Amino acid sequence: MSQVSAVLITGASTGIGATYAARFARRGHDLVLVARDVVRMNALANRLRQETGVTIDILPADLTHSADLAKVETRLRDDARIGVLVNNAGTAIGGTFIDQSVDDMTKLVTLNATALVRLAGAIAPRLAKTGEGAIVNIGSVVGLAPEFGMTVYGATKAFVLFLSQGLAQELGPKGVYVQAVLPATTRTEIWDHVGADVNAMSNVMEVSDLVDAALVGFDRREPVTIPPLHDAGQWDAFDGARKAMLGNLVNALPAERYRTLA
Repeated sequence: MSQVSAVLITGASTGIGATYAARFARRGHDLVLVARDVVRMNALANRLRQETGVTIDILPADLTHSADLAKVETRLRDDARIGVLVNNAGTAIGGTFIDQSVDDMTKLVTLNATALVRLAGAIAPRLAKTGEGAIVNIGSVVGLAPEFGMTVYGATKAFVLFLSQGLAQELGPKGVYVQAVLPATTRTEIWDHVGADVNAMSNVMEVSDLVDAALVGFDRREPVTIPPLHDAGQWDAFDGARKAMLGNLVNALPAERYRTLA
């Protein structure tokens, strides 16, 4: 791996992915941009090449298509220059669970969860072998809160958080940093996918603020970064309560409350 590693970013044509591309380019990282929209990626790449002088490769791919996904996996496995993966590609669908089509839900899970874990799986062995590198997974605060609705979307983002925490346990001792980033409402095109007007919403974070905050967490090597959460102690308490249960989750007998009908 080069001293300044290349960064592969999915969903890189717009929004969070494009902003990550700009930020890493300004830090001197070469880039591999992955998305469906070649026109937008080329425009972004041309601008960043002129501004920063970094090398930028375009890798068109629809990560819900197995052949395209395999192409990106191969690049992650074989290109030793790539030391950082930003798993940003994702989508959402509108409506309630009973209104959503099975096909739409399946595609959502494929992009938000299956593609993400496969790409992480493609790069992780190489990073672990070299003892350095990073995987950044973009989740959502919705994965912490079923009360927000968006049931299937939220489930995929809960998966992203758990996967990131599990990978941190496995890969951290091998020198690989894993970060889960949990945005809240952010001004991106994802709202168009659910038929919502983001301009009519309150407390909307700008993409630049979100990515800049996430990169502060990245530089600090936080395992979980939640840019909209002002009181970090709330996450510490939440995570601490979960850890406090661990010793009580494995027992030979059911809890007393389940051994009586009273």
